[in-house]
Amino acid sequence: MTRPSTPDIFDSWDSMEGLTRVARPAPAPNLRIRAQRALTWVGDRTAGFFLAATLAFLADWAAEVIGRTVFGYGTNPISGIPLAIALGILLCNTVGIPAIFIEGLRACMRPLQRLAIMLLGWRLSLGAVGGIGVQALPVVFVTITAALVIIPWIGEKAGLSRRLSTLIAVGTSICGVSAIMATAPAIDADEGEVSYAVACVAIFGMLAMLTYPFIVPWFLGNNLTAIGIFFGVAIHDTAQVTGAALAFQQGHNAPSVLNIATVVKIMRNLSMAAVIPLMAALFHRGKHAGATKSRPKHQILPPFVLGFLGLTVARTIGDASTRAFGIIDHDLWAHFLVVMDHASTWFLTIVMAAVGLSTGLSNLKRLGWRPFFVGLSAAVIVGAIGLSMIKALASLHG
Repeated sequence: MTRPSTPDIFDSWDSMEGLTRVARPAPAPNLRIRAQRALTWVGDRTAGFFLAATLAFLADWAAEVIGRTVFGYGTNPISGIPLAIALGILLCNTVGIPAIFIEGLRACMRPLQRLAIMLLGWRLSLGAVGGIGVQALPVVFVTITAALVIIPWIGEKAGLSRRLSTLIAVGTSICGVSAIMATAPAIDADEGEVSYAVACVAIFGMLAMLTYPFIVPWFLGNNLTAIGIFFGVAIHDTAQVTGAALAFQQGHNAPSVLNIATVVKIMRNLSMAAVIPLMAALFHRGKHAGATKSRPKHQILPPFVLGFLGLTVARTIGDASTRAFGIIDHDLWAHFLVVMDHASTWFLTIVMAAVGLSTGLSNLKRLGWRPFFVGLSAAVIVGAIGLSMIKALASLHG
């Protein structure tokens, strides 16, 4: 793999070759220019957002028709989440997605995803978060530790570089793309290695999200706590975890599963603050001092995690008295929480539609068999260890 060419190598193409470019101070933009830039920003993202939102609406409607009309269920047991993803993948790999939609889809998969996850904080109080954390902590610790030890070893045996193996390990064990992007500069990974690791995590996290809601009940029965913990530890990216848990919630009328899975995934995200510096230090062990590069704070501790925890604190304070914050009527507070719940669910459905619309199956061919094998092994290992730990702890408490 080669490092990408430096973008500024083309800077001289719009000036006279051989002459030094004279830097001129840019004039401060006036109000009209700022307004135009804002409108351009909104316009660039509107088409992709409405495409994802339309697909999410159609998926929810189709799930309702299939559940109630075709199968005759009194309440709809089918989630629109997998349908939104499947429709998006179908559209992406048949018709194709024109460039006008790309920026909007990216906005759905990043800012909107973060906002949706933050809003999930309104569903939980600190007491619930603490209770879930105590039960899930041993599972989270063991799965992360095992993945960080075993996956690099498998990658080495498969002939991958240490950097690529490390990126797949942290992406699988901690929090998907965010962990990969935070670790890459610390171990001097090049763009090719980052893109391979991201593709592995995206593909196998997607497969886990689509299959686990249907498979897991075979192993864990109706133990909703165990199912929520499993989703939280065994699926890679935050959006994939919430997508799987939301699909299960809608199919089984089990809102606690989404709450538990989100808390467990946030625990994994928080582990970045310790794990990524550790992996960088181990990678550079024996090299000259100062080889480890620092990472931006927002990569080690993503702001949406702090937002989620902040809204959880707000929910706890609001629930502490008969009038939320001393001024909001109880019925109005309860209605507000319901609205926030629906908003986060709808936003996550749009995010999942955008994920499907951005998933090109050509990535499978581009990966080659070695990264594909390591990514598959990583997903299986994390899932198997998580499931074994959950069943072992359940038997001890049972």
